Amino acid sequence: MIPHTSGAFGDLLDPRFQKIFHEQYNQIADMLGELYAMIPHNGRDVMTWSEVGAFGDWTQFNGRVNYDSLYQGYDTTATYVEFASGFQVERKLFDDDQFNIMDRRPQGLATAAQRTRQAHGARLLNNAFTVDTYFNVRSEGVAMCSNSHTTTAPGVSTAAGFDNLGTSALSATAVAAARIAMTQFRDDRGNFIQTAPNELWYPPNLYEEAEEIVAAVGKLDTANNNPNVHKGRFTLKEWVYMTDTNNWFMSDSALRAQSVYWIDRVEKEFAYAEDLDTIIAKWRGYMRYAQAFIDWRWVYGHQVS
Repeated sequence: MIPHTSGAFGDLLDPRFQKIFHEQYNQIADMLGELYAMIPHNGRDVMTWSEVGAFGDWTQFNGRVNYDSLYQGYDTTATYVEFASGFQVERKLFDDDQFNIMDRRPQGLATAAQRTRQAHGARLLNNAFTVDTYFNVRSEGVAMCSNSHTTTAPGVSTAAGFDNLGTSALSATAVAAARIAMTQFRDDRGNFIQTAPNELWYPPNLYEEAEEIVAAVGKLDTANNNPNVHKGRFTLKEWVYMTDTNNWFMSDSALRAQSVYWIDRVEKEFAYAEDLDTIIAKWRGYMRYAQAFIDWRWVYGHQVS
C-alpha cells in the first residue's frame, strides 16, 4: 500500500484553502442488533449448534404406554472470518497538515469497519435464496428460504408446512398470503408450531408499498370501505444494505431472536505504529466475527423476479 505523502495531498498544506471536506455524511444506522441476537463467543475457532426434534401426538391408551422417540436434527457450524484494513502517512504530511485531516483518519477506519459489518449482516437476507457458506454451514444443505426443506424424522411428509419461499411482489395481498403461510409452518414431526409474524424487511425501493400496507385505514386498491387488516400489525425494517430492489421478507421477531445469531470473536480494535527508518506512521484495524441461522421457521422470503 502506498503511503499518503505531502506530494499527493498538497491541498492540505496550501494556506489558500479555507476548508477541506472529508466524510461529512451521516453514518448509516446500525441494523445488526435489529436482525441478530448478539451472543458471546465460546473462546474457540467455531460455534456449533445442533437440533433435537419434537415429540409426536399422543396415542390412545390401550393398557400400555406407547413410548415416543426424539430425532436428532440438523447441525449449524459458524466459522469466524477475519477482516482488517489500515493506512500509512508520511511524517511530514502529518506534521504540516493545516486541517488535521490525517490526524482524524483513524475515525475513517472505524466508519469503514461499520459499513463492512452492515454489508455482512445484510448478507443473511441478500443470500437467503442460495446456500451461502461464507460464515456458516448448515447440514440440511438448502437455502434459508426454500421450498425444499427437509426433516430427519422418518415418515413425515414435507408437502405442507416446510416451504418458506415466495415469489410475489410486495403488496397487501402478498403480505396476507405470507402471513397465512407462516401460520402453517410445521416442526420436524409435522406438528403445527406457533408463529406470530410481525415484521417486514425490505429495501428502500419498497418503502412506499410497505408504508401504505401498514398505515392505510382502509383496504388498499379497492373502492369498498373495508378495514385494512394489516394496519399497525407489522414493524417496518427498511435497510439500505438489502441489495435486491424487489425482494422482501416477513418475520416473527420472537423466533428470529432464537434463530439468528451474530458472534464477535474479536471486537473492532485499532493500533498505531511508526516505522523507525522511513518515519511512516501506520494505523490498522482488525475484527473477527461470524453470523449464523440455526432454523428457518422465523422467516418467509420473497424472491421477486
